Amino acid sequence: MRISIFVPEYGVIEAITPPFRSFKTANEFLIATGKKPIFEVEYLGLHEYVPANNGEYIIKTDRLLKNVTSTDLLFIPPAFGDITKGLHINAEAIPYLKQLYQKGSYLASLCVGAFLLAETGLLNGKKCSTHWAHIEEFKEKYPNIEVEDGTIITEYDNIYSSGGASSLWNLILYLIEKFADREIAIMIAKHFALDIGRNNQSQFAIFRGQKTHGDTDIKIVQDYIEKHYFDKITIEILASLINTSRRTFERRFKTATNNTPIGYIQRVRIEAAKLSFENSKMSISETMFHVGYTDTKSFRGIFKKITGLTPIEYKDKFAKVAREA
Repeated sequence: MRISIFVPEYGVIEAITPPFRSFKTANEFLIATGKKPIFEVEYLGLHEYVPANNGEYIIKTDRLLKNVTSTDLLFIPPAFGDITKGLHINAEAIPYLKQLYQKGSYLASLCVGAFLLAETGLLNGKKCSTHWAHIEEFKEKYPNIEVEDGTIITEYDNIYSSGGASSLWNLILYLIEKFADREIAIMIAKHFALDIGRNNQSQFAIFRGQKTHGDTDIKIVQDYIEKHYFDKITIEILASLINTSRRTFERRFKTATNNTPIGYIQRVRIEAAKLSFENSKMSISETMFHVGYTDTKSFRGIFKKITGLTPIEYKDKFAKVAREA
């Protein structure tokens, strides 16, 4: 099975090398367990020598993308730095990526490599994952693609995508298990000290309210929520801030922020709770009251829905104060 890693011009080295090294190592483990190696691993590029990061690295490709007529699985890592600039300097690759998929290749984008994959049009009407910090930007740029918020791995019609940063390892392990077996995937996970079971990036997400929408009235409401999240806030109070009806307000708020007003309040409160767990010595109950909740069951349920962890799990994992005490 041929595994190809496209090396974008000024690509992210930390996303380019993991699939290459992992599938090479999978072959080594296959041999060690008395089996035949099954992966042919290569780098593809627009040029023979491709700079990575800010030119800090140079990667020699094995084949030029324009000469490749087929491969089994093609990884698409992200370009380094500004996404728009990265798409521009790698635009030449787009028709080749599309052609390979149409000829039967599996495609797998890593992190914000999803933007380059989206440029092919192959994701239109489908689902994908990308880095949590770029989800709103992705939605604005590609409204015909459904982004699975917080998801580590998305699979749709032989197209795979991963969430942010280290989530790419989860996709690599998933594909090694799919095309080799679980035993080899577990061996790779142990070899590189990876968590094979993680399926959500929500615990790492930092909520930043969408404020590039241009609706100045809704920005007023957002600012109010972020300053008074610990108070009792009703839809009526929020609608009155901009002198509109509840129904009109809810519609405008959802259009502008891609959140319902209640959902936005919850996200702001849970973000405040996360910061409290990370940086203060307040108990879970104290934090709950501090951010505006009075019901333990409700707080726990909303916290886990948004972060993927219970409050105590999050506190145990991320509390800086506890570690420094």
